[in-house]
Amino acid sequence: MNVAAGLFVSMLVFLLGKDAGAARNSGYCIGNSCFTLFQDLRTFSSAQWLCRNQDSNLMTVRTSVSSDVLSVLLGNLTGSFWIGLHRPRGCPDPSEELRGFQWVTKDTKSDFINWQPDPDDSCSAAGCVSVNGGENFKWTQTPCNLLAEGFLCENVFTDPCANLPHTAQQSVLYLTPYGFEVEDIQSSTLPRGSIATLFPSKTKYICGPSTKWLRAPWGCEIKEGGCEYKCTVDHSSTPVCYCPLGETVNPANGVSCQAQDPDDPCAALRCQQICYEAGGRHQCGCESGYKLVDGACEDTDECTLAPCEHDCTNTPGSYVCSCFEGYRVDEMDPHKCKRHCGKQECPAECDPNDNFQCFCPDGYVSEERGVSTFCIDIDECEYFYCEHECRNTYGGYMCSCPPGFELVNEYKCRVSDRSTLSIPTSPTDPHPDPTGRPPAVTVGGLVGIIVSTVFVVVLAVFAAHVLLLRRGKKEGSAGGEIKETEDGVRGSQLPGDSRTDKVV
Repeated sequence: MNVAAGLFVSMLVFLLGKDAGAARNSGYCIGNSCFTLFQDLRTFSSAQWLCRNQDSNLMTVRTSVSSDVLSVLLGNLTGSFWIGLHRPRGCPDPSEELRGFQWVTKDTKSDFINWQPDPDDSCSAAGCVSVNGGENFKWTQTPCNLLAEGFLCENVFTDPCANLPHTAQQSVLYLTPYGFEVEDIQSSTLPRGSIATLFPSKTKYICGPSTKWLRAPWGCEIKEGGCEYKCTVDHSSTPVCYCPLGETVNPANGVSCQAQDPDDPCAALRCQQICYEAGGRHQCGCESGYKLVDGACEDTDECTLAPCEHDCTNTPGSYVCSCFEGYRVDEMDPHKCKRHCGKQECPAECDPNDNFQCFCPDGYVSEERGVSTFCIDIDECEYFYCEHECRNTYGGYMCSCPPGFELVNEYKCRVSDRSTLSIPTSPTDPHPDPTGRPPAVTVGGLVGIIVSTVFVVVLAVFAAHVLLLRRGKKEGSAGGEIKETEDGVRGSQLPGDSRTDKVV
């Protein structure tokens, strides 16, 4: 595998393996850009953070064409959706087309302007922009900490693939590396890494590094090579698909599984793990992580190839990477390790040749103190990433939901299917009788409650009165007297004291 192909595989594993943490609704590709709609409650900053986590940005609406894409994706949806326009600082400037705002790509280039009539030009005006179908997708100044109904991300790519050639009797469905599907008539170009499924045969293709469509199975590292079940390599290191026992690979497309025929050659081979067809004949093989030794599948010790950045532990058919103290496994690439603090603050990792070139773990921000630099934990809960409760952790945060709700996509709360949102009862409490009437208070019982309440109030008043009388006698016996001052405020005066203290 050459360097370019290796980089392509790494890029696809990274993109296709990422989970946005939000539900993608739909998308659209045109020219060298793809736009993805996320219908999830987010503030402006958390929406841009999620887009950046997908190697994209909030959508820039620079042309009338992108505005048309916006209206197609939002359709009849209600509510406000973030676009990538904001005012990072200062006051609005009416003399500029973008009025002091800029795109999240840190530029102001735009051939299209769509502000609401009479926008707010005061310095206290909202600093972010959203659109709403009910307002003809006009650019509306919106407080940045508002939870909008959703947002749109924009991916810009180079060297796209043209549509997969097919006949009039065939159709194609594309899955982009950004997680949404598009039909053949919805796009004329696709980014590299897009997977095309040709119907009715269900043959699969992938847009490869040379912008050519490669038929499945391709490299097993990418979506199991396009196989319906699993992918492995034969003795010549060629990717092949295989199916679970009792099923066989469809010979028409080479990727899907179908019921095994009694006369299937694989049935007679009685393979230990898998059976596949290669070069016109069937043969036994081993699953990924195993190899044939004297006709049997044995575990391969992948750790001998040093696949991990730090430590490697071999397991049956696979291996597990771990990290040295002060590091943890990178969520985006389990083979690599990244700095981990695990405390409120810790010293930054600085270049020994340049003390000003320092690095902090994710979720921390650097702070200079004299000649030293420290990493301080960021309280992500201040950015409203969670829909309900949020608990800050060192280097991250955890979302939770109130009773009756369950956590979805690690930050959203939805009504639990196991809950009726009623007040929970103790397991030892008897179940209520569905036909019984709720207990009621009788007339006699109600009179008793009223009489008891009145008695308690009268008793409290009487006790307070007695307490005040005793206090007055005590003050009189001390030789003091109560006098009225000139301004009509009562005061107390002790013998030999000419002052009068006001009782407020």
